[in-house]
Amino acid sequence: MLMSMGFAVPFLLRAAAQLCLADHLADSPKTAKQLAALTNTHAPALYRLLRTLACNGVFSEDESHRFSLTPLAEPLRSNVPGSVRTSILSITGDLFVIPWSKLLYSVQTGQSSFDKYFGVPFFDHLTSNPEEAAMFSDLLIGHNISDAPAIAAAYDFSPYANIADIGGGTGHILTAVLGSHPGPRGTLFDLPLNQSAATELIQSRGMADRVTFTPGSFFESIPTGCDLYMMSHVIHDWSEQQCLVILANCHHAMAPTSHLLVIESVLPEGNTFHPGKMLDITMLATTPGQERTEPEYRALLEKANFKLNRVIPTNSAVSIMEAIPV
Repeated sequence: MLMSMGFAVPFLLRAAAQLCLADHLADSPKTAKQLAALTNTHAPALYRLLRTLACNGVFSEDESHRFSLTPLAEPLRSNVPGSVRTSILSITGDLFVIPWSKLLYSVQTGQSSFDKYFGVPFFDHLTSNPEEAAMFSDLLIGHNISDAPAIAAAYDFSPYANIADIGGGTGHILTAVLGSHPGPRGTLFDLPLNQSAATELIQSRGMADRVTFTPGSFFESIPTGCDLYMMSHVIHDWSEQQCLVILANCHHAMAPTSHLLVIESVLPEGNTFHPGKMLDITMLATTPGQERTEPEYRALLEKANFKLNRVIPTNSAVSIMEAIPV
């Protein structure tokens, strides 16, 4: 029964994020009445929301019924390092809630419930909804916030002169890697709609002289001339046939001595809990993609004429699969 009520906390957080409650509490504690005046809400109802958030560790109520921030509430603030406010708005919005609520359709058919109920594939929907796309980009950074330093620490990127991040979004992973390895330069390859946000992030991290954004689609072609290609959370988004197209384009772009890093959740066998198994159901409901085990990734790479050299675990939920073209 407790598991069945698990949806409640995300919607408490969504309401807090929609009302910017953490921003309003950043300077000083406030009562529900004071916050209601700032948020144009019903004070008694807002008090009930705040009280429930507080019993879950988000905000704290004192004897005077004033609410203040807790460490757990700090990332709900906007425009602070590590902010997850827009990520919460994305993951608790229709983009994910509707497909998950229609999961039975995906289990019965093997097809994305997102496509059925939105009428278009997931990434096509984002292309035509720039505000949702921007929040989704923030979500990827927030969801993968521990991945970037873990990836940078787990693999020696220093031997490479030019690293291409294929489908790298706004450059969160690539800039973290380059920040830990001062030698290489980077090529960030993604759709043109991500160029503005990527430029902003790259400049904010002092990488403008080391990273070049190259717009394009990995279904069409991939930049040549790099000695290391990496794809983080790309392969899991697409069907096997689509993955083979992406990998074929990588193979075509790579020199015989180049290396490919596929960075994904590698699922353990058996009953072992792994965040990737939960993510796999998100993939089932929203995309044609899936998470895979090591043997499944090995087989996929072999179909695309790659040899899987090794699988390197990291201190996050992802592993680094190093492959070479054959």
